[in-house]
Amino acid sequence: MGKIFGTDGIRGKANHYPLTPEMIVRIGRSVAVVFGNQPGAHILIGADTRASGDMIVSAINSGICSCGVNVLHAGIIPTPGIAYLSSNTDTAVAGIVISASHNPYFDNGIKIFDGNGYKLSDQIEAKIESGILDEGSDKTAKPNQEIGRIIQLPDAEDQYLDFLCQCWPKKHDLDGLKLVIDCANGATYRIAPVLFESLGADVTSLFIHPDGKNINAECGSEHTRVLAQKVRETGADLGVAFDGDGDRLAAVDETGHVLTGDQILAICANYMKSQGQLRNNMVVSTIMSNIGLTMALDRMGIDHETTDVGDRRVMEKMRATGAALGGEDSGHIIFLDQHTTGDGLLSALRLMEVMVGQHKPLSELAGIMTVAPQILINVSVKSKPDLNELMALRQVISQVELELNTRGRVLVRYSGTQPMCRVMVEGPNSEITERYCRKIADVVSKTIGEAS
Repeated sequence: MGKIFGTDGIRGKANHYPLTPEMIVRIGRSVAVVFGNQPGAHILIGADTRASGDMIVSAINSGICSCGVNVLHAGIIPTPGIAYLSSNTDTAVAGIVISASHNPYFDNGIKIFDGNGYKLSDQIEAKIESGILDEGSDKTAKPNQEIGRIIQLPDAEDQYLDFLCQCWPKKHDLDGLKLVIDCANGATYRIAPVLFESLGADVTSLFIHPDGKNINAECGSEHTRVLAQKVRETGADLGVAFDGDGDRLAAVDETGHVLTGDQILAICANYMKSQGQLRNNMVVSTIMSNIGLTMALDRMGIDHETTDVGDRRVMEKMRATGAALGGEDSGHIIFLDQHTTGDGLLSALRLMEVMVGQHKPLSELAGIMTVAPQILINVSVKSKPDLNELMALRQVISQVELELNTRGRVLVRYSGTQPMCRVMVEGPNSEITERYCRKIADVVSKTIGEAS
């Protein structure tokens, strides 16, 4: 991992390194240098609803323009909207989203797409990072007559909405479907209600009043309690929640039960196979996926590949294997036959397509996969030394793995976007699984935890 880029772009606390105005100008310059080497090049910029977005957008625009590259400013728009526009705007050479996804409002980040709508390779990230850290990068500034301009793109959200509507199969409609949506006070707060209402659903919308600080605050894909309650209260057929930038989906069935991302993958894989849409009979997920997904896909006769954590890694494996479906248990689902990145709104449409196409409630569809008990504990850490060099941690992991034997598994890894160590254990029942997970997490906390 580089000094600045994490698993999903650049992320941190707004107005703290590396997200200070001075650094963000350098980031903008480096992106412009790497991508803007052709006449008439434009870089798309979009953001979620965080208060710090204005500051970061202004700084990155300044860096880009100083290198003689124009900016197309799309305003508040979901991350997958920028990915779509990057690949469907003739002069766009890259797209940048200012967002920290599901993180709280005081965090922010910078996600970058190439001109084809894909997240960047390690090699391109390294090139951009080298330019950011180069003390002579200010020499890339252009003379006055060549400074880039900022051009407003007022129909950006409408273009993205049209794309999503075209993804919905015309043989189906959502008439009569009662839907509750949670927009996380984030980037989907305008587009999501319009999308689902335009397709005929009876929509109840939650958390659609962003104030710059309430994004993801006890709402969205990470906090589904209110959504589940509203689904039960209204007798809805389905509830869906998005994260702050709209690239994740969480789904709640008609009973108020929250599905995992792996369950959504299994449901869509089974339906796509029945429709002849599951290219190469393949699904890609990450090492964090529940063992129940592997077992479900095996029963369906579907091949399964796993990758390291991150939807970028999933996409790389999908492109390498020719798979049309992949994703993460966190709710990043990629339908490569329609889009180049995870898209919460598109994922919701595809899930509803299965419900309508098979005339089954979501609770019944979810039965296709049995979720093995899984506990995930996030431990805040003060540093990130090589986990293999922490002898006490190695010993406790080996002990737990020996006791679990074939009844479960252990995965311990650092977060790529936050100062956290993630401890995940799967086991035969919830009590045993939680006990083992806490045992390992306690060792992590004592060894490298913030308070240690």
